[in-house]
Amino acid sequence: MRKSILLKIAALVSGISGVVILLGVIWPIASYEKDAQDKYPTLISPVAGENESLAQEDLDYTKASSWFVGGAPKEEFISSKVSFYTMSIPKLKIENATVAIGGEDLAKSLIQYPGTALPGKPGNAVIFGHSILPIFYNPKNYLAIFSTLPTLKREDEIDVSYDGVSYKYKVEEMFEVSPTDIQVLE
Repeated sequence: MRKSILLKIAALVSGISGVVILLGVIWPIASYEKDAQDKYPTLISPVAGENESLAQEDLDYTKASSWFVGGAPKEEFISSKVSFYTMSIPKLKIENATVAIGGEDLAKSLIQYPGTALPGKPGNAVIFGHSILPIFYNPKNYLAIFSTLPTLKREDEIDVSYDGVSYKYKVEEMFEVSPTDIQVLE
């Protein structure tokens, strides 16, 4: 009799533990999806859409050229002797992240889109990198480095060290653009 009560209690504890673990996994994903849907009603993804070729499934999204139709522009657009610089975002605990100017491997660095303004120059500097669910965020892993980027607010600082000169930028506005909306590259 006592053994059956202990088995029932053990089963109940195991069942409750399983539900808690399951909710612990599902809740962050559902919460992230809801927040993302509120902030960005139409999320952009490099994954093949209904009208695109399924051959894109074989693309390596750690390579910059996979993110652009026809590949990223080549480095002949770059008019700099410097091939990389560093960027820090204190709020996100990103310290001295390498930004490759016109680079290719998003697993090894952030990438500045070729032909966009270099630090200290007029125009838009377009820097891109990977993100995953925020619960897996790691500011030292380039495959997760931008996972918490949407948490930046107006006036948050971004520090850039380029060719021996330090620049301090402040967030003015955040918005998402579609892959075909290229006026931000001008």
